[in-house]
Amino acid sequence: MSKTLFDKVWDSHVVRKIEGGPDILFIDRHLVHEVTSPVAFLGLKNRGVRVLYPERTFATADHNTPTINQHLPVADPLSANQLKALEENAKEYGISHWGLGHEKNGIVHVVGPEYGITQPGATIVCGDSHTSTHGAFGAIAFGIGTSEVEMVLSTQCIMQPKPKSMRINVKGELNFGVTPKDVALYIISKLTTSGATGYFVEYAGEVFENMTMEGRMTVCNLSIEMGARGGMIAPDQKTFDYVQGREFTPTGAAWDKAMTYWETLSTDEGATFDKELTFDAADIEPMITYGTNPGMGLGISKNIPNSGDVEGGAATYSKSLGYMDFNEGDSMIGKKIDFVFIGSCTNGRIEDFRAFASIVKGRKKADHVTAWLVPGSHKVEAAIKEEGLLAVFNEAGFELREPGCSACLAMNDDKVPAGKYAVSTSNRNFEGRQGPGSRTLLASPLVAAAAAVTGKVTDPRELLEKTIA
Repeated sequence: MSKTLFDKVWDSHVVRKIEGGPDILFIDRHLVHEVTSPVAFLGLKNRGVRVLYPERTFATADHNTPTINQHLPVADPLSANQLKALEENAKEYGISHWGLGHEKNGIVHVVGPEYGITQPGATIVCGDSHTSTHGAFGAIAFGIGTSEVEMVLSTQCIMQPKPKSMRINVKGELNFGVTPKDVALYIISKLTTSGATGYFVEYAGEVFENMTMEGRMTVCNLSIEMGARGGMIAPDQKTFDYVQGREFTPTGAAWDKAMTYWETLSTDEGATFDKELTFDAADIEPMITYGTNPGMGLGISKNIPNSGDVEGGAATYSKSLGYMDFNEGDSMIGKKIDFVFIGSCTNGRIEDFRAFASIVKGRKKADHVTAWLVPGSHKVEAAIKEEGLLAVFNEAGFELREPGCSACLAMNDDKVPAGKYAVSTSNRNFEGRQGPGSRTLLASPLVAAAAAVTGKVTDPRELLEKTIA
């Protein structure tokens, strides 16, 4: 019987099927951070239960971490308490802990792949929505809630109804200046934030095959923003080359055994999906959002649509534009911006900083713009310095901060003030996501770089053409 990639991985991890109910799914890797874990660990203590497989559990601090002066005590009491709780719980239960100051510390969905914790065919969970990132390796990865974190800690299993399957194909070749972030935002703009609800998505077609692993991670990261339970891409030679030789990757005979399994991880010919969609790469241009959810996005050269041309109620649409202080029919080009943020589990990898540097090199940051350049890990930070990108940034008037989630969400010191506009390479633009009253425009590192040097929303292709010329 023909199976999809998703079916193969899911079915191989089912411990028990409950008639008329969820499956009990074995979890290979459990990633833990400081925000969703304290209550889960408290539950273990109250029940007198240990962590069943501490060697399958990995903890890192990221959401609450400051991105400057990490060698100093954390000033915010709530953040300090959560970070301390993670450290103490990890020590008590024998879990690997990469806290502030640790060389492996960084955003959980960045360091997981970097150290080979993320592997093809695995099941991976974390108390964080964007766990779907790891699906780029052909893994089933999804976010879970606090009570589920406790369940996985104590049993290494989770109860989950099996999602429906969807395949999204993007055919052809991407246009000049179009990045994986643009592909993801384009798909979300077409499906809306609820278009994939109830589904697990497989991305297929030449566009995804041609992407780097970092680009694939960006796409899978954003799967949750169209309502999907997660997203995945079939592993190929790029995947195997990326994984091989990393700290937690198998070696020797164990590697050969793993490869025997990993090479089977593709959708069989004739396998059927509950839903299938196909898009043309030629239709995608650099994207930017204009509203208060990731589905409110458009090609950067286009105007904000009228309420009658979008799904949803006119009142809701009007409220969103009112919050952003935008009008129907407005051009996004030329909109003044105040902040630029490059980083997060969506775009905090070395390729993202290379892209940012390709535009800012030889230019200067706009005087009125505050820019936060935040690597996703110490590995990324080191690569930025080794490749000479830090010198490019400094010459252009930018400063590099220390690893962390930073301005992706208002849970640390990096908050955008009320009423200010931020072009952000992160994943969500909800009201107040980057700070109470802040206004977020989601975009790629190229669009962010163009905004940073011009002080306004600018089509990056104009600057790239001048750079290439």
